[in-house]
Amino acid sequence: MLDLYIMQVNNAGITGVTIDVDALRAITKDNNGGAVSRSQLKTTMTQTYELGEECLRVNYYGAKRTVEALLHLLQLSDSPAIVNVSSSMGRLENISNEWAKGVLNDAENLTEERIDQVLKEFLKDFKEGSLESKGWLKILSANAVSKAALNAYTRILAKKYQNFWINSVCPGYVKTDINQNSGILTVEEGAASPVRLALLPKGGPSGLFFIREEISPF
Repeated sequence: MLDLYIMQVNNAGITGVTIDVDALRAITKDNNGGAVSRSQLKTTMTQTYELGEECLRVNYYGAKRTVEALLHLLQLSDSPAIVNVSSSMGRLENISNEWAKGVLNDAENLTEERIDQVLKEFLKDFKEGSLESKGWLKILSANAVSKAALNAYTRILAKKYQNFWINSVCPGYVKTDINQNSGILTVEEGAASPVRLALLPKGGPSGLFFIREEISPF
């Protein structure tokens, strides 16, 4: 075994919505330049099926393909680590479709195929215009589902590769282009928690979801 440390951080992140920049500027002005809350930010958002489909493709399937492409390198290490950058939106409390929540919360029976079933059902309901009637979120629904899927995938990986340490993390509400720089944390503050997990010593925790530095329930 090589005396080698290899880490991988998957930072796929799009929201699946468009933001009305003028409306956001107006809110920022009303707040006297202060931080925009998540609830205020949501009022400036519009989501479409095409954006939702792209969100799943990038946030979940993009991260998954990255893992698959680099696994052969990670397996050369005696200290391999994977960090999936998730979001507090991916907590199952934000998945109001009870069937989907049950599938993603069933850690013992989780498989990649079952995650695919959830995502296909979500896209079907989205295309049919039945998100609300089927119990999905009204706004940021694709973002929440994609990150919940990523958290579930993290648990699958950790169970499958027990000599790795594999976790997902929400870095917090960071000032970036994704939210028109309306966040409350600097990029450096946001980067601190994924970097900390990537540099955990050998034998560190695995299969967990963190919000910044704190362990959170899935």
